[in-house]
Amino acid sequence: MNTSTSPLSPALGRVLATVSVGFVVTQLDVTIVNIALPQIGASLKANVAGLQWVVDAYTLAFAVLMLSAGVLGDRFGARRMYAAGIVLFAFASLACGLAPEAPMLVGARALQGVGAAAMLPNSLALLNQSYGHDPKLRARAVGLWTAAGAVSIAAGPVVGGLLIAAFGWRSIFLVNLPICAAGLAATLLWVPRPQTERRRAQAADPRGIDLSGQALAIVALTAFVAAVIEWRPLGLSHPLVAGGFVVALLAAAAFVAVEARVAAPMLPLSLFGTRTFSAAVLFGICVNLTYYGMVFVLSLYLQRVRGYTPLQAGLAFLPLTGGLLLSNVVSGWVVGRFGVRVPMILGAITAGLGYGLLHRVDAATPLLGLLLPFLLIPSGMGLAVPAMTTAVLASTDAQRAGTASAVLNTARQAGGAVGVAAFGALASGAAAAQIVAGMQAATAISVGLLVAGGVLSCLVHPEPHASVADSHENARERDSTRIGESR
Repeated sequence: MNTSTSPLSPALGRVLATVSVGFVVTQLDVTIVNIALPQIGASLKANVAGLQWVVDAYTLAFAVLMLSAGVLGDRFGARRMYAAGIVLFAFASLACGLAPEAPMLVGARALQGVGAAAMLPNSLALLNQSYGHDPKLRARAVGLWTAAGAVSIAAGPVVGGLLIAAFGWRSIFLVNLPICAAGLAATLLWVPRPQTERRRAQAADPRGIDLSGQALAIVALTAFVAAVIEWRPLGLSHPLVAGGFVVALLAAAAFVAVEARVAAPMLPLSLFGTRTFSAAVLFGICVNLTYYGMVFVLSLYLQRVRGYTPLQAGLAFLPLTGGLLLSNVVSGWVVGRFGVRVPMILGAITAGLGYGLLHRVDAATPLLGLLLPFLLIPSGMGLAVPAMTTAVLASTDAQRAGTASAVLNTARQAGGAVGVAAFGALASGAAAAQIVAGMQAATAISVGLLVAGGVLSCLVHPEPHASVADSHENARERDSTRIGESR
């Protein structure tokens, strides 16, 4: 195998830095808010349910609108949608920082989720447009892009604690303004505008917007994610939860029926006919379900069983979150040398071993006993996730990169929500023994899901590079034909 890799040019490096800004701010707001909830509740006189929706409003809007945002990015241009997402996210962050009462803060958080949904899939689409000519270079770029998100996740609790101590809780939202301003300026200056390619694509495929598909997808995802969020506090038998799942199932069935019949579907079902794409998306669900579910349970364990303060728990999590950084960077090199299948399998095995070691943890386990699993889990994830993302991008042509990345990230977000609800239910209860028993059950489930992820990895094409090259060659041939016909 040829292992040579093209150098990362300054122009491509600037594009990578620019699209990473979107990933950083969207992930930072996932973690930084949690540390501020007690201060927000005291300041705005919000109860526990209100504080839950401060977190969940962002998660819900983020999850349900990513698919639509990716499709719109493919239709109208990923650069345009990415820039619009940055602007909207900045405006919503300002509204969060100035919110005088809890309902306004919840609404502004939902608006942040809309901006985040516009940024995330289109940042990957822009990365794919810039690096798709060199699969090995793209694998490195995806690894660095993922590492940027890992840094923000790790830094969130610590940065949040410092900002709150110095300036108060509103500063955790206002800090997004200079970051978004820099990201918007970089997008306008450094990300090329593919006008010619977009014009040719639209001339060759003059499709409209699939409004019925968009509406059904939003209804299905909203009902599902909202039911998952309320599952833990209300219980599965509650009419709102059970009804949410029923609505989600019916809307999803209607969505599939509509997409199979319309001339220009928002989500071409043919994407799932590609074995690599389907296996990688299912792998992503397994990874996010286990990781986010276990992080939630571990936060209960550290604070309620071990008696840590929120800041102490955040610092204890640093090996679990910070360990993603190095492995994300290494993953790009491994993918470039061995393809995507090897790091996905090794990552699933490594993370599964980490969860297996956590299965032995109880209330008497010393803190050092958590160190090895806290290093193995992010090492495995950091190795596998960039490879999984590269596999999805490589299995689709460039004009569907936004849709493909949106499907992947929507599935992962939904998987994370299910993990938090399901594992949280297992560890519910005030007694330390209940939390420990729930954590041990969650680790056993996580090991099983990572084994399933390893099996799914075997279905992924080990070297999607050839198919990518073919798709680019076919795209060049189609472009040449279109140019000749237009003349």
